[in-house]
Amino acid sequence: QVQLVESGGGLVQAGGSLRLSCAASGRTFSGATMGWFRQAPGKEREFVAAIRWSGGMTYYADSVKGRFTISRDNAKNTVYLQMNSLKPEDTAVYYCAASFATSTLAIKERSYYAYWGQGTQVTVSS
Repeated sequence: QVQLVESGGGLVQAGGSLRLSCAASGRTFSGATMGWFRQAPGKEREFVAAIRWSGGMTYYADSVKGRFTISRDNAKNTVYLQMNSLKPEDTAVYYCAASFATSTLAIKERSYYAYWGQGTQVTVSS
């Protein structure tokens, strides 16, 4: 059974930084794509970033490109989201997700991911 556990959320001032972690367990993740999504109150859950576990190719939403960095630690089976230059509009619950699909065509779609974590709150004050 795949389990994804996020941590690292919190309250930060605008311009600050946070690093989110997603600890993955339950199967081998070498063929997985790991994604981060976020959902603000009253809004749809949206794609933030993704990384192919094998090879490390990364994908970003335009709204976070240049500010956020996704990475993974193979030894720890953990994916990270380093968030810099945070803005109040980054406030949301952030979710980690995993997919074992071989194609990357829909990598930014919620439906691409079969497994989800419980989410961690990120609040950016102005």
